[in-house]
Amino acid sequence: MALAANTPGRVVHTCTLSSKPPTLFSRSTTALPGHHAHSRFAVRAIAKRATWLPGLDPPTYLDGTSVNWQPLPAFFASGGDWQADGRFAVYGCRLPGDYGFDPLGLGERPEDLKWYVQAELVHCRFAMAGVAGILGTDLIRVSGISNLPVWFEAGATKFDFANTTALFFVQLLLMGFVETKRYMDFLHPGSQAKEGTFLGIEASLEGLQPGYPGGPLFNPMGLAKDIENAHEVKLKEIKNGRLAMVAMLGFIVQASVTHAGPIDNLLTHLSDPFNKNIVHALTSS
Repeated sequence: MALAANTPGRVVHTCTLSSKPPTLFSRSTTALPGHHAHSRFAVRAIAKRATWLPGLDPPTYLDGTSVNWQPLPAFFASGGDWQADGRFAVYGCRLPGDYGFDPLGLGERPEDLKWYVQAELVHCRFAMAGVAGILGTDLIRVSGISNLPVWFEAGATKFDFANTTALFFVQLLLMGFVETKRYMDFLHPGSQAKEGTFLGIEASLEGLQPGYPGGPLFNPMGLAKDIENAHEVKLKEIKNGRLAMVAMLGFIVQASVTHAGPIDNLLTHLSDPFNKNIVHALTSS
């Protein structure tokens, strides 16, 4: 069954309600209001898509769409896959960044796939913030503007403005609170935007989708007000996040091998590119 807001003479691509996920090149049709039953228009068609390895068939559960569990009125129960806890499987919503990569089969179960999608999104955002922070502080340190510690020694540095133990517990409490709220929104989408659930700032959290709180706090530039159709913005975020995770892994390997920050390593490489490179560093370590 397809949900669509059709207008005469137009075809609308939508998410699809079904008890089973759509297959490649699957099509569904619907009759438009005011037309005869034989006047049917295609509302969904999936074409061949790009994969992480050209020519590789992606797993059947990674078909370019995602599964959202959403509460819907009970009258839908007779026409689809109604769960015991009152949730309905909504297939067909585009999954940003899905190129069929899952060599370990972590997302075979729809519930697991939904969780890993959110987990990747959070890790991407932490990685982007971490890479920006490491490069920024490293530039300040190398340029001599401030005597900051290199990033992998910053955690052991004692600061004058606060006690290290106090900082740890404050961070633990604040992060614990935010992560708990995020997890509750994952379990019950939209529940954390209700009045009285978030320190009185619920109006600033539109609760667009799990993982996309929106509002002036998390979307100050209004780049994705229509989150349901913000696929391009979501795709850019997930791509930049994956690149940041790879960069973060590179920073960790660099630190363990060269015991220097990324800017120091870059300057060393530029000073003698043919002799100061990754091959030389790995063979001489």
